[in-house]
Amino acid sequence: MEKTLSQRSSRPIATWLLLGTGMIIIQVLLGGITRLTGSGLSITEWKPIMGALPPMNEKDWTLAFEKYQQIAQFKYLNAGFTLHDFKFIFFWEWIHRLWARLIGVVFLIPFVIFLLQNRFKKEMIKPMLILFLLGALQGLVGWIMVQSGLEDSELLYVSHYKLAIHFVLALGLLCYTLWFALDLLIPKEQITVSKPLRKFTGFLIALLVIQLIYGAFMSGLKAAPAAPTWPSINGEWWPSNVHSLGGRSFPGISFLTDNPLVIHFIHRNLAYIITLLVFLLWLRARKVEGTNLFQKTKALSLLIVLLQVLLGVLTVLNPLNAKMFLWLAEAHQLVAMLLLLSLVWMLYIVRSRAVAIS
Repeated sequence: MEKTLSQRSSRPIATWLLLGTGMIIIQVLLGGITRLTGSGLSITEWKPIMGALPPMNEKDWTLAFEKYQQIAQFKYLNAGFTLHDFKFIFFWEWIHRLWARLIGVVFLIPFVIFLLQNRFKKEMIKPMLILFLLGALQGLVGWIMVQSGLEDSELLYVSHYKLAIHFVLALGLLCYTLWFALDLLIPKEQITVSKPLRKFTGFLIALLVIQLIYGAFMSGLKAAPAAPTWPSINGEWWPSNVHSLGGRSFPGISFLTDNPLVIHFIHRNLAYIITLLVFLLWLRARKVEGTNLFQKTKALSLLIVLLQVLLGVLTVLNPLNAKMFLWLAEAHQLVAMLLLLSLVWMLYIVRSRAVAIS
């Protein structure tokens, strides 16, 4: 009876966390649209409270546009923008920030309610604090990223390095929220024990994180159009002249993180490697006599990664159709997150040793 009561009291918390997981996924997708439309620097101020409202009249819109006209992105890239053009990019950055505020509200209000209802167990306090700290850190890094683009007189977009940090922190928050929810939902009896499979899954997640960082570099440097061909890369299988591109030189090993063509090459080939490794993970999983939950979901990552490769190919083949490219890139990003979450799921339900059932 006590166990049933405990599970019942934790279920609303788990539902709340899963809702947060879904909202974080949407926020990451909105961030992707913001980047792909070049909207990230359109709002030149950070007003956590008052900034929730967009300009409410023509005078306010003109003032916001005048502030945007002072930064390098407008001067060197969007000098021909009209107020109508500005409103378009402003909308995407504003909705991105508004959704972040909404996530904060959705996390905070139920937290207070659950606290008053005394639903939180002692062991939930530390994960809850980590969750809120990760959320606050993500917001802070996001503003630092935007601020750097506003203050630098040469940057047309924010640094792709800072973009990658912002993206990876968002994914960390996403995975942590899901893990916390699973901890409240999945019965310990459904845990499968296989140390080799768990280690392999952990390795795959680490490799996928590197791939996702390069995905952020792809977005940050707009590297997809650098090679709009498949399966070759502009007719080559191995990029030549990797230390220079378009008159720009990349000394040392900076070509690995700054050269759009090399980044494209790494991102594309890492995708092939990860696909093969996910296939190998599935083959290994077939040999494990796991729980019913494990058996039903062991092929999930394989199905997702195959879809991800297809979307990646379609995305790079459509760089000139701006609208199609945007939505294919967004679908590609969504499935990348689902792939990561599917591996986190596998890591959760497969353990190196048996879990004690309380």
